[in-house]
Amino acid sequence: MRELTLHLLDIAENSIAAGARNIKIQIEENCDKDLLKLVVSDDGRGMSAETAKKVIDPFVTSRTTRKVGLGIPLLKEAAEACNGCFELTSTLGKGTELSVQFQRSHIDRMPLGDVSTTFQNLFFSNPQIHWLFEYRIDGKEFVFDDKEIKDELQGVSLTEPEIIRVIRGMFESGINGLKVRT
Repeated sequence: MRELTLHLLDIAENSIAAGARNIKIQIEENCDKDLLKLVVSDDGRGMSAETAKKVIDPFVTSRTTRKVGLGIPLLKEAAEACNGCFELTSTLGKGTELSVQFQRSHIDRMPLGDVSTTFQNLFFSNPQIHWLFEYRIDGKEFVFDDKEIKDELQGVSLTEPEIIRVIRGMFESGINGLKVRT
């Protein structure tokens, strides 16, 4: 994968496949600490300790559409190659949390990608999930918790053009308001 947001999509799909009803995605960029951190946590089925250890093996996957699972092993390798680290914790029946850190300025770190579009795609394509998105850059933050919006809409479809326009505006203005210093 060429962008980190594609890894976030892949991990979120894993969470959905594991029956998660609540998914939290956090991105933190800290220029002073030279850190980029991504965290995805869910309340899905979780994994046994044995299964969680196997997840980093590219030849182990729970998907039936292919025999290899390269997403998580490649993400782990990319983080470690960029002076970062990877951590996966899971409790059977409770959920999973995946955390990955990169040296933000590392020359080999892949670009983050389009955070706004990634968050929007997850939100609009999976309305049954309670999404919490948090993006922080040097102390500034954009937080999107869909609960209030869904409660306000009272069952009105998220695919109504005006609703899509408003929510897209929320994501774009919120994320664009987080300016990264170089």
